[in-house]
Amino acid sequence: MQGNIGRGPVSLRLGFASEDYGYAIDLGLPVPGPGASREEASLFGDDPVVKAEAVWAGERLSRHSTIARRGNASVLVQDASGRLRPVVIDLAPFETMMVRAADPTNAVELLFLRERMKAWRFYDHFRIDRDAPSRMPRIGTRTVALASDGSDLAPAVQTVREIGNGPAFDGAIEDAFPRSSIEIDVANGFFRLSMRQSGLHRPLDASELSDGTLRYIALATALHTPRPPELMVLNEPEGSLHPSLLEPLARMIAAASERSQVIVVSHAKALVDALANHGAQMLALEKENGETIVANIEIPAWVWPER
Repeated sequence: MQGNIGRGPVSLRLGFASEDYGYAIDLGLPVPGPGASREEASLFGDDPVVKAEAVWAGERLSRHSTIARRGNASVLVQDASGRLRPVVIDLAPFETMMVRAADPTNAVELLFLRERMKAWRFYDHFRIDRDAPSRMPRIGTRTVALASDGSDLAPAVQTVREIGNGPAFDGAIEDAFPRSSIEIDVANGFFRLSMRQSGLHRPLDASELSDGTLRYIALATALHTPRPPELMVLNEPEGSLHPSLLEPLARMIAAASERSQVIVVSHAKALVDALANHGAQMLALEKENGETIVANIEIPAWVWPER
């Protein structure tokens, strides 16, 4: 393998498409103004700026399907006659039109799409170390979505039980840890989680639980959310879990996939095989000359917005 030097402009392009709307953004590096001296140049010269951005109807961007697009400092949005007209003319290079231009009067589609994306949930790293917030008492406020680090675990569990499917959550815990249950105690407005297990005379406090047990409880809470998002991403959920917990985890994910699109990134073959047995679509990531690619997949029709 031999590295090379890219000759094209630096670009990071992100996008998605669904049956109703699609969105794409192209990020790059700022271009210094002509004649700018070293002293006049911004210290944020390596901070990415938005080079192109677009929202369209349907699964593919085209001139006829464009709902909104970026034009330098302007945001052009389709009006009632089908023409693109400016609704913002002072957009900063580092701002996205999804923040500045989305409003219920001039760009309701952008507002709808922005709120949809904000509702996506990404669980990449639950803190399970000795000092993890989830092991400590937490002020009890209704929590319909578990925090990405699991810090509000105790109130999130209680929220599932009061306005969500509590029996399903309790059943998932029983499935993984037979004759065990989760208890939430309240003292002076602070919620504390503990786990009662067969054979022990007292419940184990969250501070006493193993890393794998605490992670599994957090996963169960996230997957039984009373407000399921359109998209939930779990990155390597198998971390710290005992192998015997992978099959119950796969059953939880399969049940959650009936309410949300769930994407799981995993290196655990046992979990991958268990998910496949529940009907999951498997996409293998491979390394090719240092680049991660998705093998054996039909590339969808796609057009990036022009800079």
